[in-house]
Amino acid sequence: MAVCCDYTVRIVTRTKTSLKKSRNRQPARSAGTRGAISAPWVLRKSHNLQILQLAPFGEFSWLVHGFSTRFGGVSTLGGQKVLNLSFMEWDQKENVAENRRRLQSAIGAEDFSLVAMKQIHSDLVRQFSKTTDEPCKGDASTTNQAGVLLAVQTADCVPILLVDPRKRAVAAIHAGWRGTLARITEKAVGRMRLEFNSRPADLLAAIGPSIGPCCYEVGAELVARFTAQFGDASGYFDEARSGEEPNPLQWLNMKPPGHQPPPKNVHLDLRKANQSQLLVAGLHAQNIFISDLCTGCRTDLCFSYRKEGALSGRLLAVVGIRAD
Repeated sequence: MAVCCDYTVRIVTRTKTSLKKSRNRQPARSAGTRGAISAPWVLRKSHNLQILQLAPFGEFSWLVHGFSTRFGGVSTLGGQKVLNLSFMEWDQKENVAENRRRLQSAIGAEDFSLVAMKQIHSDLVRQFSKTTDEPCKGDASTTNQAGVLLAVQTADCVPILLVDPRKRAVAAIHAGWRGTLARITEKAVGRMRLEFNSRPADLLAAIGPSIGPCCYEVGAELVARFTAQFGDASGYFDEARSGEEPNPLQWLNMKPPGHQPPPKNVHLDLRKANQSQLLVAGLHAQNIFISDLCTGCRTDLCFSYRKEGALSGRLLAVVGIRAD
């Protein structure tokens, strides 16, 4: 499970780290900010569900969208009813199907065909002109066809919805650290340019609830991998260390090499990394909207793999186009 987990290189035991000692670290956000729902985001209640939506997207009558929360479902987890939207081993298929039906009803997309791909933490972007019964692997999808509801499943990774108001085209992106490292967000914008002749300057982006830098502790080796790919990667981490720096404790306690403490971990801001890709792709900063909800801090509202482990549900971020 640890090897396949997309939320960190390895599962990191939460210990005291250098986060408080770093001189160049990003300012810590308060617990209120990590759990805040502020404009232009709105938490709308519908059919006993609570759906997070972006107000600027509501200006388009032809658009449906939403980011699910854990409320209002029929699945049982930890003695509570939750809205799990992915086929997990601990849940029954009929429960997931009913949860998905409830979500579609809550956002007014009852008649849409849901496209939920088999996510593989890749840079694969798929175009859908219609739905298919065959499982499709990938981590981003695009469409300009009415009645197709694109969806990505998350439980800490970054969900991103793209909307082109001029061409009436949309995209849904699942960006964990592997997908982010492979530039899936930037490539999804490129596919919209290729398939729909979209202009990046026209695109609007909603970056939904995901694990924040406050809770996303990763191995220091990721710094080197991101730095090799992105010129501004140092800004994604609280400390720009590679894990290869000499450990002064080795000399202070006179312990031989191999017996000193392992290098300290760092904190990664995946939202900022994907925001950077959107800017590089040509989107205007004012058209990129980022939710402050940290899935790690707000397990009362969201699912979090890092905090809950394998017995965690999955959220869905969905976007689609209504027929005229």
